[in-house]
Amino acid sequence: MFVTGLLLGADSSPHLGVPWQLLAYHGETLLGATLDVARECSFDQLIVTLGSASEQIHDRVDFDGARVVESPHADTGSSSIVPALDAVDRRTDGIVVLLGDQPGVTSATVWSLVAEVAGPATPIGVSRYDDGHGHPCWFGKELFGELRQLRNDADLWELIEGGRYPLTQVDAIGNVPPRAGTWDDYRRLVSGYTPAAGAFTPGAFEGPPVDTHPVPLPTRSRPRRRTAH
Repeated sequence: MFVTGLLLGADSSPHLGVPWQLLAYHGETLLGATLDVARECSFDQLIVTLGSASEQIHDRVDFDGARVVESPHADTGSSSIVPALDAVDRRTDGIVVLLGDQPGVTSATVWSLVAEVAGPATPIGVSRYDDGHGHPCWFGKELFGELRQLRNDADLWELIEGGRYPLTQVDAIGNVPPRAGTWDDYRRLVSGYTPAAGAFTPGAFEGPPVDTHPVPLPTRSRPRRRTAH
């Protein structure tokens, strides 16, 4: 089975006033940390979408092993998934969609999802956490035509919940991993991280207070990885 990982990193951060992709996150940038998780999944192909802050992000984030798709109009509500589909390898059986500001998703969650949708194959798969549905999500290649009709990336949920296609729900451990949509969300994201366990536990982080205007950090150097398809 050929699986493409699609990491969405093109949307803007109107409630933050700075690119969320470059927020400091435990010695890394937020997007860089999530990209590390995506690499751990060992997808056959890895695609990352970037929006209007692409130039700034390229200066600080290492995209080794991933193909970057520019989606400059994502900031105005256009879907970054639509242009990304043009970069998907023709051999793929489907895509796993991940969010660039959600580093709490684990590779185990991703491959539990893939294992369930692989046999018998279903068009849509979604992770079912204790407090609701969330990413990663799976879309088989038979749905690429539908995905090309998306007005914005959030419309994925209309496709998932619309009832027009069979849906596989796969149990995931804990609650939906936090994101960084606002400064309060960002504080919770950082304070809920337990480095030793690699998991999110509310109140577990005992580091310094989160800076409300964090300075983006340079990414760590990494060894060369498998070339993206």
